[in-house]
Amino acid sequence: FRFLDNRLFATCSDDTTIALWDLRKLNTKVCTLHGHTSWVKNIEYDTNTRLLVTSGFDGNVIIWDTNRCTEDGCPHKKFFHTRFLMRMRLTPDCSKMLISTSSGYLLILHDLDLNKSLEVGSYPILRARRTTTSSDITSSGSSGPRAVGSPCHQNDSGLLSEKHMSRTSQREGGSPRNSLEVLTPEVPGERDRGNCITSLQLHPKGWATLLRCSSNTDDQEEGAPWRPVSPRCSLRLTHCIEEANVGRGYIKELCFSPDGRMISSPHGFGIRLLGFDAHCSELVDCLPKEAGPLKEIRSLYSHNDVVLTTKFSPTHCQIASGCLSGRVSLYQPKF
Repeated sequence: FRFLDNRLFATCSDDTTIALWDLRKLNTKVCTLHGHTSWVKNIEYDTNTRLLVTSGFDGNVIIWDTNRCTEDGCPHKKFFHTRFLMRMRLTPDCSKMLISTSSGYLLILHDLDLNKSLEVGSYPILRARRTTTSSDITSSGSSGPRAVGSPCHQNDSGLLSEKHMSRTSQREGGSPRNSLEVLTPEVPGERDRGNCITSLQLHPKGWATLLRCSSNTDDQEEGAPWRPVSPRCSLRLTHCIEEANVGRGYIKELCFSPDGRMISSPHGFGIRLLGFDAHCSELVDCLPKEAGPLKEIRSLYSHNDVVLTTKFSPTHCQIASGCLSGRVSLYQPKF
C-alpha cells in the first residue's frame, strides 16, 4: 500500500497485480497494472519523477510511469532482477535502493537513476561472490533459497555510508549512477550459516536499516549503522535481539515508529515495542561502541494466532497488528 498524492494510492497483491485507487471513488479501481509473474510484495514511489517502483517474488523490480497512466494501465519497464529477491525499499530522499534476498545478501544501489534500466550481466558479483564484514569472498552458488521464516535483524545506514562510498574506487557496473554494493549482514552466532532477510525497513530519517533475518533455527533482530569496514562493506551492527521462531515458515513484518525512536516487532501471539535504550532515545544519541541489545519497552498480546505484521499510525499514538487467522488489533499504549 502506498499513497502517490492526497487522493491516489496503489496496492499490491499476491495475484501478481498492482491496483491504482482514487479515494473519491473506491468502488472501482482506476486501473490494474500487469507485469509481475509472482506475488508482488513492495511498492515504493519516487515523488521527484512520479515513478512507481514495485518488487515481487519473481525477482523483478519494475518501474511504472504514473505520468502516462490510462484505464489500460501504465507504461512500465523492468529495472532490475536478482534471484531470491525478498524486499525492496527506497531511502527517504530516493537516492538509494535497498534490496534484501533470501540468500542473505543486502544489495544497495547508490546514486539511483530510475530512468536507466539495469542488466543483471552488468553486476557479475551477483553471480560470482559476496562480501562479508570480514571481506571474505565465497561462492554464491551454494547460497540456495532459505526457509522463509520470521526473525529480525537491524542495521543502521546513512551518515557514514555517504562519506565512505564517495571514496570507493571500484563500483560494480562501472557507472557513477546505480552503482552496486553487496553486503552480507552478520548475525551474532550465525557466522557459518546463511540467513534469509525476510523483512526490510528504513529509519524515517534514513539513519538506519532494520532487517529481520531467519535461519533454520532461530529468529534474530539486529541493527547497525554504516562504517568503512572494508572497500566493499560499510555495515556495522549496533543493536540486536533474539526471539524464538514461532510460526516458522511465515514472513513477519516489523516497522519503525514515525519518529524512528521505537520499533514494533511481531513476537509470538503479540508484538514487542523495542527501543535503542530504555528511554527511547534517538539512535544518533545512543550509538554504542559495540553491538548491544535492543531494549524491550512493552509487550502487547491480544491475538490467538501468530502475529505476522505490525504498523504504527503516522498521525496518532496507535499501533495495529495482524495475525495469521486474519484478526487485526489496534493498541493505544500508555506509558
